[in-house]
Amino acid sequence: MSYQYDEKFDGALASYDKTRAVAELHSLLPDLDILHELEDLRPYECDGLSAYRTTPMMVVLPERVEQVQAILRFAHARSIPIVARGAGTGLSGGALPLEKGILLVMARFNRILDVDVEACTACVQPGVRNLAISQAAAPFGLYYAPDPSSQIACSIGGNVAENAGGVHCLKYGLTVHNIQKLEVLTIEGEQLTFGSDALDSPGFDLLALMTGSEGMLGIVVEVTVKLLVKPRSAKVLLASFDDIGKAGAAVAEIIGAGVIPGGLEMMDNLAIRAAEDFIHAGYPVDAQAILLCELDGAESDVDEDCAMVDALLRKVGATDVRLAGSEAERQRFWAGRKNAFPAVGRISPDYYCMDGTIPRRELPRVLKGIEDLSVEHGLRVANVFHAGDGNMHPLILFDANTPGEMDLAEALGARILELCVAVGGSITGEHGVGREKINQMCAQFSSDELSLFHAVKAAFDPGGLLNPGKNIPTLHRCAEFGSMHVHHGAVPFPELERF
Repeated sequence: MSYQYDEKFDGALASYDKTRAVAELHSLLPDLDILHELEDLRPYECDGLSAYRTTPMMVVLPERVEQVQAILRFAHARSIPIVARGAGTGLSGGALPLEKGILLVMARFNRILDVDVEACTACVQPGVRNLAISQAAAPFGLYYAPDPSSQIACSIGGNVAENAGGVHCLKYGLTVHNIQKLEVLTIEGEQLTFGSDALDSPGFDLLALMTGSEGMLGIVVEVTVKLLVKPRSAKVLLASFDDIGKAGAAVAEIIGAGVIPGGLEMMDNLAIRAAEDFIHAGYPVDAQAILLCELDGAESDVDEDCAMVDALLRKVGATDVRLAGSEAERQRFWAGRKNAFPAVGRISPDYYCMDGTIPRRELPRVLKGIEDLSVEHGLRVANVFHAGDGNMHPLILFDANTPGEMDLAEALGARILELCVAVGGSITGEHGVGREKINQMCAQFSSDELSLFHAVKAAFDPGGLLNPGKNIPTLHRCAEFGSMHVHHGAVPFPELERF
C-alpha cells in the first residue's frame, strides 16, 4: 500500500522537479551524501510499519549540524517538505517519506559526546542506539532506563520523537521523564535549546512539548539523557493463569497493594507459544496468560516484595508462580517478552501491531472486547503488552497476499483503538500517531483541541513543511471520518455496552 499526503503538498513541486532539486542541493553541499536513484531509495520506503510504502524524492545523510541547517534552509526557501528518520524501527508510519519531499536520515549522528558520572547524565547525538547509552554508562554503574523492545537498534532521536517507553517504563517512566535537554533545529535552521543542564529551567515546559512531537516541530540534533544507578538486586516472578481475565485482575491487585514493579508484562497463549518456540524462555505453553513481574532495589526490599507479590498472585488465581533462579533465567524470561513481536512473525505471514493505552481497571473488559472483535473480523489477535501501565500491543495476524485481509486488519485495529478511547484511554502509549492512527485522532480529540494542536504546529513550522500529513488530522479529514469524531468530550460508542 502506498501512502500519499493528499491535503497540501501534492503537486507542490510540479514546477520544481527532482533533478533540479538534487543538482541545487549538491551544489550547495558538495560533501553531502544524496541518494536519488530508485534502487538506492527503496530501503527507505517505509519504517517498521511496512503496510504503507512511498518512495522519497531523495534521501540525504548529513554528518554535521551545519549540513542539517543548510538542508533545512534549502527546503524552507523552496517549500519542499522534509521528513526526519532515525533507525527506521518506528511502528506508526511516522517516518514514512513523501514522494515529493526530502527524507532527512540522521543515522550518522551516532556519537556519545559525554558521560557525566557526577551529574548522572549522558550527552548523545540522535542516531545513537538506545542500548549503546547503557553500554557506555555500565562501567560507571549507571544505565538509561527506557528500554523499548527494539532497543538494540532504535535510535534515541526516534525515541524522543515518539516518546518511547519499554518494559520498565511503569516504574522509571517514558522518554519524557528521562531526558534533561534537547538541541533542536527549526525549519529555518535556527538552533534552539529546550531544557537545561540543571534539573529544572524557567518558562514553559517546551522540552515535554518537543518530546513525542514526531518530527513535526523541529529536528533534534543532540540529547542529554538522565542516567540511573543500577539496582543492587532485581528478581523476576513468572505467574501462569488459566484465564486471561484473572491475569488482568492480578495487575490491579499488585498496584493496589502499593508495590511498583520495575516491569509488569502480560502475554496471552498465542504470544506465549510463539515466544517459547522462538526463544525457549521456559514459558508454560498451556497457560492462557502469563505475567512477568520484576522487582528491583535493595535486596531486603526486593525479597519482601517478592513474597508479597507471590501471595497476591496466588490469591487471585495464578496456577503457578516461579521465581527466576538465576540471572541467566531472569534474562531468558525477558528475552521471551522482548522477542515476542518477531516470534509472532514466525507464525503469520503478516501482523499489524496496535498501541492503545487504557486504565488498568479496564484490562479484563478490554481484553474481552478484543476477543469479541477478533471473532467478528475473523482474524487472530496475539496480546502482548505493558500491563502495569495499561499500554496494550494487540498483534493482528493476517496475510497481505489474501485480497481484503489488509483492509480487514486495519478495520479491526481501528475498532480496538476506538475501544481504548471509549473506556477512557488513548490511541497510543509509545509508538506515536504517525500515519497509522491519524483517523483515530478524530475519535480521541475534539475540533477545538485539534485546532489548538494546529496552532502549536504553526508556531514552530508556519509553512507546514516538517513531516506533513502525520500525527494531527485536519478538521476536514475528521469531518470525512464522520461519526467517530468527538465533540466536546462526548464519545458515542453504544456498541461498547456489549463488552
